[in-house]
Amino acid sequence: MSANRSSSRLQALINHIQCSYSAPTNPNILDKPIVLRKKAAVLICVFEGGDGSLRVILTKRSSSLSTHSGEVALPGGKREEGDADDVQTALRETKEEIGLDPSLVSVITPLQPFHTTYGVTIVPVLGVLTDKDAFSPILNSAEVEEIFDVPLEMFLKNDNRRAEEREWMEEKYLSHYFDYEVGNKKYVIWAITASILIGTATLLLQRFPDFLERRPAIWGGMTEGDKIILQNISKSK
Repeated sequence: MSANRSSSRLQALINHIQCSYSAPTNPNILDKPIVLRKKAAVLICVFEGGDGSLRVILTKRSSSLSTHSGEVALPGGKREEGDADDVQTALRETKEEIGLDPSLVSVITPLQPFHTTYGVTIVPVLGVLTDKDAFSPILNSAEVEEIFDVPLEMFLKNDNRRAEEREWMEEKYLSHYFDYEVGNKKYVIWAITASILIGTATLLLQRFPDFLERRPAIWGGMTEGDKIILQNISKSK
């Protein structure tokens, strides 16, 4: 596929999402006894790989951090008083962590917010890295140990995926783990990061996962994909 055809296809998808997408507000969160004290934003930065497939940039957090050390995450962080909105938070934090200049990112839209049991609201911001070659990562070693990218489609497949049933506030849900290996390095993408990327892949690739997601209510609850799978299971009985 030529670069022009590839870019045109991606631009058409961006235009479609900007015109038709409206982020849910997670109304079910109101039924859960947690206090939302803080806000954060992460950047889902996608780009087209050499084969025309969509890929997303991820980081491995520094092992010296006090929380979630050594875990795979999307670049981003807590909102500061000077931030105008969630988009600015995501872009500012991403530049601080991996040196990505905001001018290289074409922001599409904020996505559905996710809430943690610790009272933090995380807003994913979807953006496109329009010129991958212009991006030379500069890692903030205090926060990030590594940067890498993965194919977005992997978050819709059963390959290299496992799930564990968990429970919070008497609600059972699944926590998904995706294994990714490149060279001699192995990574595990899981929890909220995995759930955000499942939703992103569903939106951008315009198809549902091959598996039942079973999100907790504070991550958005029942998805359209889950409804279809459960309906098919019910019909087959």
